[in-house]
Order: sequence, then structure tokens, then C-alpha cells
Amino acid sequence: MNNVEEYLDEAIQNIKHDRAATKSLLMGLMKYMQISEDRHKEVGLIAAKYLETLQRSNEQLVKITNIVSRKSSGNDSITEQDRQDLFDIINSEED
Repeated sequence: MNNVEEYLDEAIQNIKHDRAATKSLLMGLMKYMQISEDRHKEVGLIAAKYLETLQRSNEQLVKITNIVSRKSSGNDSITEQDRQDLFDIINSEED
């Protein structure tokens, strides 16, 4: 069970780092787009991808929160779905 907690901590740290980097990139892109409408057309799809990344990290945090919540409510067992969710989170961090 200790490995699961380590993976959860690592996943949370990765999510936080990814969110910070994505927010920074998005803020820079937003400043760039404000200069002209042509720039918005040029990089609008990139901005949408950054927002998708932030949304995906929100989903990952919700999954982790559910796992931790179940564990703290007395249900110490990790279900197969929990394992799959963790595996998905870790794999998406590597992409």
C-alpha cells in the first residue's frame, strides 16, 4: 500500500507542475493574442490545447481525490478501477 501512496504523491506533484507550466504558457499566449485578431486565428487552437490540458489535470485530481476519500473513510482497499485510474494518470503524465 505504501507504493500506492508514493504514486499518488508523485502524480499530484506532476499535476501541479504540469498545471503551473501550462498556465504560464497560456498566459503568454493570451498576451500574444491580444495584439491582433490575426494572432488569435493563428494560435487559437494552441490555446484550446492548453485549456484541454488544464481540464485533464482537473479530472486527474478528481480521480485521486476519490481514491484518497475512500481510503480515509475506512475503505482501505483499492479497487481494480482505482488501479486503472492511477495507471491512466501516470501514463498521461508521461505523454
